[in-house]
Amino acid sequence: MLNKYSIISKIKVIDKGILFMLSSALIGALSGAVAKILSDTMDPIEIVFYRNLLGVIIVLYSLKKIPVAIDMSKLNLLVLRGVFGTLAMLCYFYTIASIPLGEAVILNKTSPFFVTIFAYYLMKESISMSTILALIIGFLGVIFIIKPFGLEISFEHILGILGGFFAAAAYATIKKIKDIYDARIIMLSFMGIGVIIPLFILLFTSFVEFKIYTDPIVWALIAFMAVLSTASQWFLTRAYSLSAASIIGVISYTSIPFAVGFGLMLGDEIPDIYAISGIALIALGGILVGRKPRKKE
Repeated sequence: MLNKYSIISKIKVIDKGILFMLSSALIGALSGAVAKILSDTMDPIEIVFYRNLLGVIIVLYSLKKIPVAIDMSKLNLLVLRGVFGTLAMLCYFYTIASIPLGEAVILNKTSPFFVTIFAYYLMKESISMSTILALIIGFLGVIFIIKPFGLEISFEHILGILGGFFAAAAYATIKKIKDIYDARIIMLSFMGIGVIIPLFILLFTSFVEFKIYTDPIVWALIAFMAVLSTASQWFLTRAYSLSAASIIGVISYTSIPFAVGFGLMLGDEIPDIYAISGIALIALGGILVGRKPRKKE
């Protein structure tokens, strides 16, 4: 039986986690809007590279001011978090550049469904019939969003779903290492690998030609996005560290109206009935996935 003080303490922790996630959702949606503006000038791979490069500088400066010890026993999980996070970001930014911002965000928000699947297969958590129904509802929403673009599923929408998959893998990794590493170390692993992978693509492949930009407006937007993204990642990492992934996953859907609003400001069309239905179904599925049956005392 929990005493009054432990209950109050638990509520405060959950509230703080929710507040962090709300902040992450708003700032993340704004960061996505800036990325969409930059996509008119830069390739998404370049955006990921420069955004993470400035993010690494910000985190390293923070670590210099307030250093922390690094546990060497779970470096493999740190690397995995970085790889998954970078792949998720690459998919997300390509989607942002190609389709309306609100749709790009909602496809990325399929991650709670994949988190549930990972929990079942990797952590041996049970899945109830209501959770299975929620997964079906969520993925039906994905079909509604893709359907208006014809019978052939577009490459951009596939990338959006893959972004949700890799984001889920990154979140699952965070839960494994949240009690071992400072949030800034987790962020640094993500951003550091987020510099290495795009730089390798830029230097050693023919996908994108490496460019050094001199336009001050471009650099101002990159710097602004880096600050926003770093703040959003910090809030997100803290949110998943403080509260249950299911609760935070539900709250993360507040980024959808933020993203739709920013997208409309940037010239995106108002979502049609299919897109609105898909958004509603995915959000409903995510909320149902996040609901936990109450245990009897």
